[in-house]
Amino acid sequence: MQHVPYGYKIQNGKAVIDQSAASQLRELYRAYLSGLSLSNAAKKAGIKGYHSSISRRLTNKRYLGDEYYPRLIEDDTFKRAEAERLRRAQMLGRIREPSSKEESIKRFRFSMPTPEQVYNDPFKQAEYAYSLIESEVIQVGAE
Repeated sequence: MQHVPYGYKIQNGKAVIDQSAASQLRELYRAYLSGLSLSNAAKKAGIKGYHSSISRRLTNKRYLGDEYYPRLIEDDTFKRAEAERLRRAQMLGRIREPSSKEESIKRFRFSMPTPEQVYNDPFKQAEYAYSLIESEVIQVGAE
């Protein structure tokens, strides 16, 4: 069974807007866009939750409406909240760009001389053959 997003309830197998929760959710967006922190915006809206759950509510695209869920939040409000969230994260240094590490690709060259000994035991012959294998690491770009 799937979780029903905050602001909706299921009636007769369809998602409908829970007016009380929807008004709290709209207030959460308004308070966050007015400059309050996530937790303070949630307190003002009367929503209890942890920082991560409140953040997920601000980024849940289902609030824009789809084939199952009716629209709860306008596109403009959702986009402004996302832009504000990214701006705050950037300001606080919480957006980390992946460091560009040089790819360390190691290439190997293998060589094996012709075996000089022959054993009747196939396992012993295989052990001997594998012991003759020589490898060397090739620098990338060299050859």
